[in-house]
Amino acid sequence: MPLGPVMLDIVATALTDEDKRRLLHPLTGGVILFSRNYSSRKQLTALIHEIRSLRTPHLLIAVDQEGGRVQRFKDDFTRLPAMRELGKIWDQNQVRARHLSKQAGFVLASELVVCGIDLSFTPVLDIDYGQSSVIGDRAFHRDIHAVSELAHALMTGLKTGGMQAVGKHFPGHGGIQADSHVEKSIDQRRYADIEMDDLVPFQRMIDFGLAGIMAAHVIYPHIDQYPAGFSRQWLQKVLRQRLSFEGCIFSDDLSMQGAAYFKSVAARAQAALEAGCDMILVCNDFQAADELLETLQWNISATSLARLARMHGKRHFASMMKLREDAAYAQAVREVGAIGDPNELLPF
Repeated sequence: MPLGPVMLDIVATALTDEDKRRLLHPLTGGVILFSRNYSSRKQLTALIHEIRSLRTPHLLIAVDQEGGRVQRFKDDFTRLPAMRELGKIWDQNQVRARHLSKQAGFVLASELVVCGIDLSFTPVLDIDYGQSSVIGDRAFHRDIHAVSELAHALMTGLKTGGMQAVGKHFPGHGGIQADSHVEKSIDQRRYADIEMDDLVPFQRMIDFGLAGIMAAHVIYPHIDQYPAGFSRQWLQKVLRQRLSFEGCIFSDDLSMQGAAYFKSVAARAQAALEAGCDMILVCNDFQAADELLETLQWNISATSLARLARMHGKRHFASMMKLREDAAYAQAVREVGAIGDPNELLPF
């Protein structure tokens, strides 16, 4: 059964019958995991094995494992720093900051991929304007060159660990105070201002080979009346045509308040897919997920299937034990663990 365009979440630490019913639906193509789905590495590995065994090709399995306050799996995983910590190091030593960003990406990816997870929705490419309530220290820096360089280094580390990168939140969520999870979010800037700042890291990462992008639930009324993730103007004219992005476009969670421009989940899904998303996310609302699977009519294109296939992780180690025996991984864990310790900011 080919992958569908919908990514869903699951109830707990093992699959329920209702989970299996949803994940076996032809429209489903992926699973996103949250902290409630994790109790131990052994449990997580068993859960992922169960998910992967449901279908061929297996469902894409994703998580938000950025670091800092957005790290779903913590116990028995390396604690990853907020990306702003790398930005602080950049201000002192750019070479070291790039190196540590690459090491963080390698640790992040290798620890997830060895468990069977395909991707983390990272890196955040938003600019740290110092005013966003939801982005904050998830962003690398205010300087667009620093964001681009650190994100590129992180992506290089992710690839070394067997994982593609997904840049977010296109075209940039850092310019407003509103949190699109819980409220309508509007950015009044004009396109020229966004192009000069926020789009630069996206363009550079695309040039570096970025495989995935997640769109923001933010309305930019000077460009389009719709939030970016539902906008042909943003996804087709800007992202596909002007920025020449050929990778996979993910919606942000359609259950978020920022997606409430369209009242029903089916209308949101239809609009996002028609605008150009390859995969849409519906999380933390199982009633909405069931409604969507019952009502959505969508034939996924061969192009979208090819883009989704590229997002599967590549496991380089047979087990966590083998990974821990790897000298490069052990060194990376030591270095990443020291990020944020002022005594460790030595010349590189």
